[in-house]
Amino acid sequence: MSQVLTLELSDDDYAEIKLRSEIAGVPIAEWAIASLKKYTQTSSAQQKTKISKDLARQRFRRHAGAICLGTATGADNESIDADLAKAYGYEVGEIA
Repeated sequence: MSQVLTLELSDDDYAEIKLRSEIAGVPIAEWAIASLKKYTQTSSAQQKTKISKDLARQRFRRHAGAICLGTATGADNESIDADLAKAYGYEVGEIA
């Protein structure tokens, strides 16, 4: 089964398509179809790449905040020093 597609092109666009088809040595309709197929395959591949990147990014983001250390974390230097002292067997305030 085939369908007919009628396009209205500017003279410049038609001349360029005709020239390219002549260079390729194929009829203008065949060249146009091949070019459309190539364009859609490229667009499809780019879309698949974008989709796979988005999915990977979503999987990565699911890991954010997934680990619970059991204690609050932050930039409180005194509590960090106390935790380190406790971890190394020192009493708080023993290290000067």
